[in-house]
Amino acid sequence: MRFFPGLLLLLILTAPAARAQAPDSLTSPDRLIQYTFANDAFFRTDYYFTQGMTLNVVLPVFAKSPVNKILLAGPAGARQHYGIKLFYDGFTPLRIQDDTIRRGDRPYASYVYAAFYRIATDPARRQRLTSGLDVGFIGPAAGAKGFQTEVHALIDAPTPRGWDFQIRNDLVLGYTVGYEKQLLAAGRAAELIGSAQGSVGTLNTFGAAGLLLRVGKMNPYFSNLGLATGPARRVGQKIQLYATGQVEGRLVGYNATLQGGLFNRSSPYVLPARQISRAVGQATTSLVAAYGGVSLRTAATWISPEFEGSRNHAWVQFGLGVAF
Repeated sequence: MRFFPGLLLLLILTAPAARAQAPDSLTSPDRLIQYTFANDAFFRTDYYFTQGMTLNVVLPVFAKSPVNKILLAGPAGARQHYGIKLFYDGFTPLRIQDDTIRRGDRPYASYVYAAFYRIATDPARRQRLTSGLDVGFIGPAAGAKGFQTEVHALIDAPTPRGWDFQIRNDLVLGYTVGYEKQLLAAGRAAELIGSAQGSVGTLNTFGAAGLLLRVGKMNPYFSNLGLATGPARRVGQKIQLYATGQVEGRLVGYNATLQGGLFNRSSPYVLPARQISRAVGQATTSLVAAYGGVSLRTAATWISPEFEGSRNHAWVQFGLGVAF
């Protein structure tokens, strides 16, 4: 996944231009870069969701993107953030040493896609509306076979032998909408936030609802996206240290990592619709430390079985965020 650091460098170099091009007063001046890496090896497993990375960039200049014409502006007067988030995730069955298809198990799958999104935040009403367009691809073109093979060689782990049976190349195209609203608060020491989300697309089609609890020394959730740029950084807590707990229930309509792409039906192995778990639960705990314009986050996620005969699964994620 060599394009991740390359894109990061490009966006850093173009940041000064973005600073001067905020289209209007409702566009936040925040300029953020956030990177995460996730892997299940910390729980001594090597299956299902086995590795993933994200690179998230927020810049005012993205307000000029034509994609925003189909994204939701939210209520009048809402503060707008515009961003692009790149996703790479890889999935495997229970045993990666087998060189044949494991019937009844999870297919090998990986994808790379970009989410072009808009976030409209109303701090006074403590609510946020997020909408995004997802564009990318699933299949061997994502490079997961070579990536996982190289990583396992470096750490002297078993060589994955089934990637030749992975879900074939296909289009990722989708539209996602999410809404968040503060339900309860105890001063600035604790917040309870409710959320609802829906997605329609070739990778995932689902509806979800959840709760997020934040406790500790922190800035209000709806004041920014976790970090602020420039003068806004002097408002609120300079040092933040807090914990979060999040639960989500999801109703699944379609999952291409299990069922294959919608257009290319030549995958050597997929799961039939009757084996897909239509109700899936997920829980995440995290610890966040931030100072000024830099934040560090570590999180552990648990997910219930996603298909008939599968197991619960868990992984750890590490994140770095910088405001500049």
